[in-house]
Amino acid sequence: MKRALISVWDKTGIVEFSKKLKELGWEIISTGGTKKILEDADIDVIDISEVTGFPEAFDGRVKTLHPNIHGGLLHIRDNKEHVKTLEELDIKPIDLVVNNLYPFKETISKENVTHEEIIENIDIGGPSMIRAAAKNYKYVTVVVDPMDYEIIIDELERKGEVSLETRKSLASKVFEYTSNYDSLISNYFNQINNIDFPETITLTFENKRNLRYGENPHQKAAFYSEVGDNSGTITGVKQLHGKELSFNNINDANGALEILKEFEEPTVVAVKHANPCGIGSGKNILEAYKKAYESDKVSIFGGIIAANKQVDEEMAKLVNSIFIEVIIAPSYTEEAVKVLSSKKNIRILELKDIMKNDYKSYDMKKVLGGLLIQERDTSLLKEDIKVVTERKPTESEMEELLFAWKAVKNVKSNSVVLVKDKGTIGIGMGQTNRIWAVEQAIEHGGEKVRGSVLASDGFFPFGDSIKALAKAGVTAVIQPGGSIRDEESIKAADENNIAMVFTHMRHFKH
Repeated sequence: MKRALISVWDKTGIVEFSKKLKELGWEIISTGGTKKILEDADIDVIDISEVTGFPEAFDGRVKTLHPNIHGGLLHIRDNKEHVKTLEELDIKPIDLVVNNLYPFKETISKENVTHEEIIENIDIGGPSMIRAAAKNYKYVTVVVDPMDYEIIIDELERKGEVSLETRKSLASKVFEYTSNYDSLISNYFNQINNIDFPETITLTFENKRNLRYGENPHQKAAFYSEVGDNSGTITGVKQLHGKELSFNNINDANGALEILKEFEEPTVVAVKHANPCGIGSGKNILEAYKKAYESDKVSIFGGIIAANKQVDEEMAKLVNSIFIEVIIAPSYTEEAVKVLSSKKNIRILELKDIMKNDYKSYDMKKVLGGLLIQERDTSLLKEDIKVVTERKPTESEMEELLFAWKAVKNVKSNSVVLVKDKGTIGIGMGQTNRIWAVEQAIEHGGEKVRGSVLASDGFFPFGDSIKALAKAGVTAVIQPGGSIRDEESIKAADENNIAMVFTHMRHFKH
């Protein structure tokens, strides 16, 4: 008679599955809460202690850790010595293991959970048992996902056994499952021990969905979410309308959110090809949108819009007057949703905690053969911000400079941003030298540049950029400083009555 060992935390479908096994002539060994549920459903069950000859002990911490269990799983069925040893030790084979582990992920995600509760939800016997069964997949079937019960029963009913191909597939699922489980535990201990960069690192992400394609149609792609609290992130959005999000939609939307989180007053961010093409703040969200739109009326077409306040009908009508791929906001009026939904292709995303920004997570860049990991760039300014020119910025200029500094922090380097009335008017991005970025921003800004301020994500290596800004009518500049030729830039600023502030902090973004 075939024997199954069933001990699950997730009881979904386990009664129905066990009844089918019994109908097919299987014996069932079980433990603890699973055993009680099965017995309550009038299913005959062998208690685990009858197999081990040892009672469950230490509040259930020791149940399945016994040679009678692991020998029944791990012996090689067509190895004569193994079979002989099995008989000598009076161990019976176990042919099927159904087990899923204590809910460690769910436990660490709970509010106000204690360390003691977390520790008690680290499963020991379960991982050992399912790894043993998976290692011996040639002879043993192991199931960790209730979604696979139907496959098992179907094959048993049709063929009288589970196929080798299915057993191998289920074994693969086990090692993925235990790897994920152990990495969560490891990362938890790194966190409580304040270890930011351990000797080895295993990160856990869950497949949220497969995508139609990646950056380009010939690339396969999927979207994975980080395990834990994802409120306020692109993985936590609720889609109200529109087509499925693409790889580029998700990447650009994430970029828009990262910028948006820098601003507290009503702000709209427009992103195109992973860079902002417009950022505007105002007394209300409509005014903010108009400023973001006016920044670059061409590039915003087909872009992503993120707003940190509720979108109303008036703003929705303006958005609908052009083609927008995605709009994200914490909420929408009923009328706004109706207006936006009149276009079938726009993706309308709702993200209630859109301004949440207290994430303890890494910024990662995959390189061939390795992985670069750093802290997120959550700082904005150091305390030692310093005016280095003869003229100090006015109060209004300083307010504009700080807005520009928040904006340039999130633009691909080398970058500069021109700002006027809390709206970007020219963005120079991704250039290989500073003067090109300056010239690009001035060209984009046109006549609006006169009377504007500029932020640069890195220092000016020469005075040529300052001279170009002076000629265009820029009145104040904020930059990190730190060049061996800083005096050249300061001198050029003084000669042209430009106020210049050094932050002593750069914000490269590549």
